[in-house]
Amino acid sequence: MNVRNNTFWKNIAFDWAGVSSEVAFSHPFFDNQEVEIFLGEEFDEEGEEVGTLPTEEELKAYENTYKAFLENIAQHLSAIQQAAYQRYREVYAAYYESEEKSGAPPLQITSVEAHNPYIKELLYLKITEDNTLRVLIRYQLDEEHGLEFKFVNGKLVTIGGIAET
Repeated sequence: MNVRNNTFWKNIAFDWAGVSSEVAFSHPFFDNQEVEIFLGEEFDEEGEEVGTLPTEEELKAYENTYKAFLENIAQHLSAIQQAAYQRYREVYAAYYESEEKSGAPPLQITSVEAHNPYIKELLYLKITEDNTLRVLIRYQLDEEHGLEFKFVNGKLVTIGGIAET
């Protein structure tokens, strides 16, 4: 069966990055763009695409993870902004703040607020087992790698390029 209906997620089906739902995520920080929410892993332990839809029990766990994320969205957005700025300072600032290295005038990003415009393009959310939710962003300063924020049990535990967390 390639499509199934769920009370919360509505129709779920296989999609380009695993199983997606009809429920979309949007938030004013990300200019209210609506993005897909993917449920479960895309690949199994052998690296093969997952061929079965999540069980009702798994869907309920994903629902709980998502609802907990939404309940604390202000805290999570603050964590994303702080972590993204810190990553900029550690990984990218030496390049973007040097005209000699970048070939362009320094960006003069010296605060979270000045950095926020570079992390506004949300790609999608992915919810997996063990209360894990990932936020994937097209990072304007490194579109090749993007940014991925991994939350476990409501806490930001890892930030990296997409598929690195």
